[in-house]
Amino acid sequence: MPTKEMASMTVQKTERPPSGPTEVQAPDGGPRPRGPRATPGRLAGLTPYLLLAPAIVATVLLLGWPLVSNGMLSFQNLNMRQFILHLTEWNGFDNYTEILTGEDFWRVTGRSVAFTAANVVLIMILGTLVGLLLARLGRKMRTLLLVGLVLAWAMPVVASTTVYQWLFAQRFGVVNWVLAKIGFESMADHDWLSTQYSTFFVVLLLIVWQSIPFVAINLYAATTTIPKELYEAASLDGAGAWQQFTSVTLPYLRPFLYATTFLEIIWVFKAFVQVFTLNEGGPDRLTEILPVYAYIEGMGNQHFGMGAAIAMLTIVILLAITSYYLRIVLKQEEDEL
Repeated sequence: MPTKEMASMTVQKTERPPSGPTEVQAPDGGPRPRGPRATPGRLAGLTPYLLLAPAIVATVLLLGWPLVSNGMLSFQNLNMRQFILHLTEWNGFDNYTEILTGEDFWRVTGRSVAFTAANVVLIMILGTLVGLLLARLGRKMRTLLLVGLVLAWAMPVVASTTVYQWLFAQRFGVVNWVLAKIGFESMADHDWLSTQYSTFFVVLLLIVWQSIPFVAINLYAATTTIPKELYEAASLDGAGAWQQFTSVTLPYLRPFLYATTFLEIIWVFKAFVQVFTLNEGGPDRLTEILPVYAYIEGMGNQHFGMGAAIAMLTIVILLAITSYYLRIVLKQEEDEL
């Protein structure tokens, strides 16, 4: 029989909480609406794209739209008549066919490649030597040389080209005066811009002088990343100056040399201002390179569609150079891995 204590006991039934998510109450007592909440991780993932957005928009507006417009123009027969009457005459690939089947384009392209190669070789050799010199100099001399390099680098291109015109002027040029004073009297009235090779010589000096500061400062900055312990170890092993350069300095500088050479190739290849300002591609259009050739055909001869097509072909050549450079860089990274 149940005892008195058992009779007095009551069985309490406990309710289990629901297995689903609990409904969050709003301050007014009603259910609070659910929605996706931005987590810190999601915001952190979007931050790089938000930071890049202004640059991407500016690039599309300032570079993308002009490029598209130039591409559309290259498929048109646009001369002064069509320009005045606001006519749009599409001619397909006729401009490209005329350019690629003619001799002028290939002659100017070969001249541009040779011109770029000569400049880049001199720029990289002299710039590397100056950069290594900066690493060896004391603080005062290094600061003085860096100030001179920065001033030469910061000088506007048109201003420096005008200075070189004064230096190599036929009658009152400083170069002719100095050459006459040291015994070369026949150079007193020499016209440096009268022949193809002498004009290219002046342009080459100008571009090399403008480009050395960038290469020198860039490579000097690269030398500061080389640990000094490596030079001490190489010296203890009996390595001379040349062996230290080839075994220690050059491996560290190689990525910087690749990047700097690539930038110089692009910069020299499209050196329009120096060539055009100095002699407008003369004499007899013998010093035209591709950017000058595109400008003269487009704006000078008022064949705007032809000029646009030449500009697009120049861009294609630069893209080919860029792809070749990227392939070298990727191959180098694979070899390091």
